[in-house]
Amino acid sequence: MSKKAILGHVFHAPVKGEFEHLVNACIEFDELGKISQVVTPDQHDYQSIVQKHQEQNTLTTLSDSQYLFPGLVDLHTHAPQWPQSGKGLDLPLFDWLNQYTFPLESKYKDADFRERFYPELVDTLIAHGTTTAMYFATIDNAASEYLAKVCKQKGQRALIGKVSMDEKSMCPDYYVEKSTEIALSDAEAFIQNIIAIDDKNGLVHPVVTPRFVPTCSTELLAGLGKLVQHYQCHVQTHASESDWARDFSHEKYQKTDVEIYHETQLLTRRTVLAHSIFLSESDKHTIKEVGAGIAHCPLSNMYFADAAFPLREAIDQDLHVGLGSDLSGGPIPSIFHACLDAVSHSRVREAGTNTHLMQNRGEPNTRVSFVEAFWMATHGGGLTLDLPIGVFQPGYLFDAIVVDTNAKHSQVRVYSDLDSPRDILEKIIVHTTEPAISSVWVNGNKVK
Repeated sequence: MSKKAILGHVFHAPVKGEFEHLVNACIEFDELGKISQVVTPDQHDYQSIVQKHQEQNTLTTLSDSQYLFPGLVDLHTHAPQWPQSGKGLDLPLFDWLNQYTFPLESKYKDADFRERFYPELVDTLIAHGTTTAMYFATIDNAASEYLAKVCKQKGQRALIGKVSMDEKSMCPDYYVEKSTEIALSDAEAFIQNIIAIDDKNGLVHPVVTPRFVPTCSTELLAGLGKLVQHYQCHVQTHASESDWARDFSHEKYQKTDVEIYHETQLLTRRTVLAHSIFLSESDKHTIKEVGAGIAHCPLSNMYFADAAFPLREAIDQDLHVGLGSDLSGGPIPSIFHACLDAVSHSRVREAGTNTHLMQNRGEPNTRVSFVEAFWMATHGGGLTLDLPIGVFQPGYLFDAIVVDTNAKHSQVRVYSDLDSPRDILEKIIVHTTEPAISSVWVNGNKVK
């Protein structure tokens, strides 16, 4: 099996809270995109490996202005909401959904409409360095399967969920499943069709996707749980995103969202719970026990949650946690920006905002570092999804991006006499925009 290699300055975060900067490292990967070895100049076989790939014309060599990073992982994004990004963010969540989101999502049943926006969305996320995205699609099977085909064609690793929502009292009459039975039948057909779309490459994965507790009957949740157990597929949903969502579950079921998902077999090692702001200690214990994960969406939380996710505690308790853009509740399609937002969110939480208090304004010792945010955007995201991505180590898949500080319109400025490796990492996180990301690989294939 022929192999390729890339040589240059490498940043990654194999250990939570730490990072590695490897100078002139050579990363070798096979035809399936699996990393076979990572060698550095101090290793005895380094020169022979580099020379072999040079002679075989299988070596990509980066310049001193280019930095190799693991591909970014977006654990929570709403694909059909891309056209409304940046609109209506001053509204409460319920009004925003009904005035903007549900009318827009219902349009994707039209083939011309979905063909207009889904390719543009996937191109945009790839251009921003998102090599793996976990997508909420719509309730329409054909539209959701089309999104999977677009992701496969463009080479993005994608976990895609046809949304399930059958509770007619909580959904508009034009955008709701016809019945619980049809919802379950459609969900199973979607799983089977996604498996058929990409049965060899492992790029696209089906995801069981109950929108959230208020829009789903208990019969639907239980039925979806049985599908999850049968197909062993991923699950994504919203959990305890706001006071309203938390109170809804308590008032209607006298349970938390996590308890409901656990009882209906929807909480597994491959479950990603978006937001999860109002978790009880019992909820956290259950999440950790089953190995489920959390998608932290700091920017959309600022707009719609009216509360701050306790990220510091989640990290310290060793919960699986990564980052989500939450398009379009979070209007910026960049996981680097989500890193900055996560750090900023934690700093505001720690400092507090009430100027009428002379002391004890915030919650002490709750800040998160840029290195921790970078870990969540890469390795932490891969761990949350239970996929071998997010770090440059043998056995992992070569998903990577190149940040070029000399690229046209790059906003990243690095000064070798002033900036340490940590300085460079933090600058790249803060200042990288689309033009600075010169190349993107997924599964060892160059997709940008």
